[in-house]
Amino acid sequence: MWSVFRSLFGKKPEDGRKILPAGDCALVVEFGNEINEALNRKVQCLNEKVAAAHVKGIVETVPTYRSLLVNYKPEVIRFQDLTKEFEGLLGSLGSIVIPPPEVIEIPVLYGGEMGPDIENVAKHNNKTVEEVIKIHTSEEYLIYMLGFIAGFPYLGGMSKEIATPRLTSPRVKIEGGSVGIAGEQTGIYPVASPGGWQLIGRTPLKLYDAEREEPILLSAGQYIKFRPVTEEEYKAIEKQVENDTYQYVVYDKEAE
Repeated sequence: MWSVFRSLFGKKPEDGRKILPAGDCALVVEFGNEINEALNRKVQCLNEKVAAAHVKGIVETVPTYRSLLVNYKPEVIRFQDLTKEFEGLLGSLGSIVIPPPEVIEIPVLYGGEMGPDIENVAKHNNKTVEEVIKIHTSEEYLIYMLGFIAGFPYLGGMSKEIATPRLTSPRVKIEGGSVGIAGEQTGIYPVASPGGWQLIGRTPLKLYDAEREEPILLSAGQYIKFRPVTEEEYKAIEKQVENDTYQYVVYDKEAE
């Protein structure tokens, strides 16, 4: 039985890693059932390994919280052969050296018109608005994956101290750059869209810009650090972004 399983999926179930078919032209490498930074780091490592291997037939890879989706051309490489390739990649996963993840600073104007729900968040958690801002800007948030809409970062690491349920009635339109909270998650709307998150602020940075050489600003595996700014700073940064003169603040995350 195990020989059959290994020929198809590469690892026994107790190893926590599985290679599973996902339709006729994709497979998924799962690393476990939990959502945490350690598992996501393995996903990012494998993604780097796949990119360096240049396996013929692979069209794209999509990192998620705890797995890697691989789209491929079955006319170029069969599922069984691709599975063998991944068995080898997984076996040498520990040998890959990945530089420290990047942390990108996201300036945010909190409250007021930009963050109309910040008082809701404060009231729900018996905090002051100032305390909500302090807690929200104190963490470095891992970008587990991008999705929902182009450039939307799914972040981990928000303190439960400011967790707040979604709005009972979602807004028809939320402006791009809006920073919100939904349950125990925080995130940024890259473009204008409907949504039910509690809005606490807005960044002048463009997370998605179709005219930019790299349209999507962020990538899975990076970290975000929110920084509070004044209205004057917000307007100045907004102008710099429009003129393509803004200098992004990016630094290596310190090892924990």
